[in-house]
Amino acid sequence: MKLATFDAGQGARLGALMPSGTDLVDLSATGEAALASMQALIDAGDAGLSHARAALEAATTTVALNEVRLLAPLPCPPQIRDASTAPRHIANAPVGMRRLAAALAGEPDPGHAEGAVPDIYKAQPIFYITNRFSVAGHDDTITWPGYSNYMDYELEVAVVIGKGGRDIAEADAMDHIFGYTIFNDFSARDTQLREMQGMLGPAKGKSFDAGNVFGPWIVTRDEIADYRDLRCVAKINGKVVTDSRLGEMLHGYEAMIAFISRAETLHPGEIIGGGTVDDGCGLERFEFLSDGDVVELTVEGIGTLRNKVVRAG
Repeated sequence: MKLATFDAGQGARLGALMPSGTDLVDLSATGEAALASMQALIDAGDAGLSHARAALEAATTTVALNEVRLLAPLPCPPQIRDASTAPRHIANAPVGMRRLAAALAGEPDPGHAEGAVPDIYKAQPIFYITNRFSVAGHDDTITWPGYSNYMDYELEVAVVIGKGGRDIAEADAMDHIFGYTIFNDFSARDTQLREMQGMLGPAKGKSFDAGNVFGPWIVTRDEIADYRDLRCVAKINGKVVTDSRLGEMLHGYEAMIAFISRAETLHPGEIIGGGTVDDGCGLERFEFLSDGDVVELTVEGIGTLRNKVVRAG
């Protein structure tokens, strides 16, 4: 199933996409407690999914997708973690940062030189925790923070945790995934460059209102046969700028879940970003977003997440 959170004038509702792809079934209209919201559905586990499937199959009325506003599937997730696992991105993003540092200092552009993957990224999943309140959805306008002059997109696929747990074995990790969604991790690169010198990870370079965009819906785990085979495409104003595959990641979601859950309990509804896909951001090409740009991220088997970026003020 493709499960969405939408607003048709009555506030946030849980919906399921019809096979036609043009209409939604309002699952919340059933009155089932497990279908009151996306988080309620996730918390209800397999029983909740059974209720959702039954409601979708029995539906006699639908709402047109083009008549509703799609919200982030989980408007306020319990937690958001974001990893970095794609080797070319890991190697080339620092090269872009060095070019940006030169530009900010008024120095000549050192140009592109192939980077290397630090050993720590090969040894274990590397991730950070970001602001779970700074969430937006499909077709939301993203306001470029006024303290930044270098805005960037990042094309990622995120998993949503369904079944919680602690010390989850890698072999069991897939059973803990509820589904997949597209994640655009918008980034203020000049701010990120400065604050990363503090050795504590990204803060205002990532945390600003609507900086974490998810959608357009969550695709349940059973819909994706092999996540590593997913094609990931980004367009800016209709021009293809990223065409990559998810499968090149150094660590799969199984390894991420196993690592993150070491001596730490994962809870239903938590989101884990798999990291920017190879060639999946402007920093790697040293190209940045401009006022009014429309960013479209398409992941095979999931859908397309679209947002417009505008400068503050």
